[in-house]
Amino acid sequence: MAEAHQAVAFQFTITPEGIDLHLSYQALNQIYLSGLRSWKKRISRIKNGVIKGVYPASPSSWLFVVIAILATMYMQSDPSMGLIAKIREHLPPSLSLSAQGQKVLSVLLFSTLLWMSLILALRFCLKLLLSYHRWMFELHGRISTKTKVWATLVRLLSSRKPLLYSYQTSLPHLPVPSIKDTLERYLESVKPLLDEAGFQRMTRLATGFEKSLGNRLQKYLKLKALWATNYVSDWWEEYVYLRSRSPIMVNSNYYGMDFLYVTPTANQAARAGNTITALFLYRRKVNREELNPSRIPGTVIPLCAAQCERMFNTTRTPGEETGTHTHTLIEKQIHIKSDLMSLIWSCDLSDVLQHWQDSEFVAVYHRGRYFRLWVYRAGRLLSPREIQYQIQRILDDTSLPSPGEEKLGALTAGNRTPWAQVRKQFFSSGVNKRSLDCIEKAAFFVTLDDQEEGMMGENPSVNLDRYAKSLLHGKCYDRWFDKSFSVVVYKNGKNGLNAEHSWADAPIVAHLWEFTLATDTFHLGYTADGNCRGEIEHSLPPPQRLSWNIPLQVQTQVSESLAVAQALADDVDSHVFPFREFGKGRIKKMKMSPDSFVQLALQLAYYRDRGTFCLTYEASMTRLFREGRTETVRSCSNESCEFVLALEAGEDREHCRKLFRKAAEKHQNLYRLAMTGSGIDRHLFCLYVVSKYLGVESPFLKEVLSEPWRLSTSQTPVQQMELFDLVNHPEFISLGGGFGPVADDGYGVSYIIMGEEMINFHVSSKHSCTETDSHKFGSQISQAMMDLMTLLNPDFKEASKANPDKQL
Repeated sequence: MAEAHQAVAFQFTITPEGIDLHLSYQALNQIYLSGLRSWKKRISRIKNGVIKGVYPASPSSWLFVVIAILATMYMQSDPSMGLIAKIREHLPPSLSLSAQGQKVLSVLLFSTLLWMSLILALRFCLKLLLSYHRWMFELHGRISTKTKVWATLVRLLSSRKPLLYSYQTSLPHLPVPSIKDTLERYLESVKPLLDEAGFQRMTRLATGFEKSLGNRLQKYLKLKALWATNYVSDWWEEYVYLRSRSPIMVNSNYYGMDFLYVTPTANQAARAGNTITALFLYRRKVNREELNPSRIPGTVIPLCAAQCERMFNTTRTPGEETGTHTHTLIEKQIHIKSDLMSLIWSCDLSDVLQHWQDSEFVAVYHRGRYFRLWVYRAGRLLSPREIQYQIQRILDDTSLPSPGEEKLGALTAGNRTPWAQVRKQFFSSGVNKRSLDCIEKAAFFVTLDDQEEGMMGENPSVNLDRYAKSLLHGKCYDRWFDKSFSVVVYKNGKNGLNAEHSWADAPIVAHLWEFTLATDTFHLGYTADGNCRGEIEHSLPPPQRLSWNIPLQVQTQVSESLAVAQALADDVDSHVFPFREFGKGRIKKMKMSPDSFVQLALQLAYYRDRGTFCLTYEASMTRLFREGRTETVRSCSNESCEFVLALEAGEDREHCRKLFRKAAEKHQNLYRLAMTGSGIDRHLFCLYVVSKYLGVESPFLKEVLSEPWRLSTSQTPVQQMELFDLVNHPEFISLGGGFGPVADDGYGVSYIIMGEEMINFHVSSKHSCTETDSHKFGSQISQAMMDLMTLLNPDFKEASKANPDKQL
């Protein structure tokens, strides 16, 4: 009861002598400090709004313009060519200013208008410069004079230190490719996958589409591109993610792992304390826009930061009926994305992404109980040691879950429609709503897992696979899969996270997780006995246990959702392995792109595994454009197939080497086209959406979007290598992250190129498919990597035999 009394700022009682008023100065002080923090945040937002609003100029440049105009006026010169006099004539008489005052006011107004015009001109110039992408297609060491001049101008206009969102209004809009170019690229991409008759049939469909319906759909799409900031992103978010009714666990959510070799502390509460602190420090940087805008590595070219806005305090809530719409015309699932989602148009339900401006607490799950943990007190962020102290209180809590509470999270792991119905009926009022609000409005979700995970024990490979599955789906009820991301801290101090996909793509979460791991280990650190650093205020109120009233009807639905989720989780065949024979250092010495090298190794591995080629998805980003997200690189090309067939047929080594380099160059070109808005799949997807709105059928689009991605791949980028000193601390290597399989009979492959000497792979497939085996495919990948390096460098095979210790 002490905490309850402290929470009351004042009390009063009525006595015969009058009103007896008791003020709690401690509570009033808490209110004052919390309000002060809120006002500081408001002022900071206003300040940042002004700074980024005038970028690439600075607010102080206004004073410079004013002084310059006043100086010229003092010298009896009129730089406004009579405009200042015109402004003076139109000043309202009610101002009652002297002649000198009117002149000064007119100068200020003219200077402000001139200053704003200059800002708009600079911003327009920067947007034009950032719309130039030919530099990406020029060979290294053969940069044209035009590109050199362009780079100099970009550096000049970007010389001021930008805030996180400073470039947003200067980024160009995503262009709509021409129908002809998209169809030509599409036909080229499917040619190696079809026989002659099939290719001729698809060519006829494409030609008919271009001549008839295609141009009509294109006009509507161009109209949207003129009106909208990005003609793809809103439809992509809604129809690929939010309208899906299947479970988001495994199908959509993805995971990120801890360090491979190192666990900074074995104390679960301490690791949670530092991890939570690091995440809130990152949120503070995002809110204050102190993070540097992401750029293309080695350049000053900025990337869109819009996805950072919904990183924290965000939840995906299950959707209710949205009314009859044209989307009911589709009866089947359409696999169109490597990131696990199936687009289902046969229902009129849509989830909603809800974002709150601020949250001072996190939701914590431990052994079937939910808690609300406040991490701010009197306007200050608790120290890591204090958060550890609070986490330890939760771990020491021996209370039992209330009826129906333990597996309540399974509702977020099952099908979306039942969860939407249950949420509306049983979580819209009362104690259930208040507790659900605590979870959904939390900054993020934390699971204190009672298992031990990581690369450990006598069979580290098997334990790594189990670790990946734990982060991907856990027990199917001990994560809140609707949260923007959930942090998992294991009993042995290992950690990881599970991220919901609709609000952002993997590079955004990877940037967050890199900062978290580095801050946890190198900045915050631990004491010699493994505890967090800092002091403890022992008067902290304990974490608040959430209360629930779960009726039998809800418990029945929880069991049904859990059964669906458990079947999905049990079917996932996951394999994680570090490839340590070589890394990007050796690949670059061969004058080849590391990503192209890995992609060709995957093509070779798949051909050896299945005896054929397949439609391959590689995720690329379109964040060179405002609100850009992803585009597909169709990695299986005519050149890659020709190379694989020649290598497997045992053709001349030099001939295979030439085909290899040709295929790698083709892949790089495809990647550049995707990054610069000339991809295939997003354009076709949007044309398909327009056709559904118009209520017209296109056999061509329907067939294109029905093609399954049997090999779905994604590289996890390392964006902040400066945070990790891998030279002096090579053991601090991250495992990266992964995702579930996309096609029922295919593979999902994620890889992270760490440092110069390691590439970590995450392979997933389904046990229910007799033709796939993640461990077997992992072995094929390793062998393909070795064979390709041996092809480029025959001496490598002998060198690798002399270093058997590099094997896991």
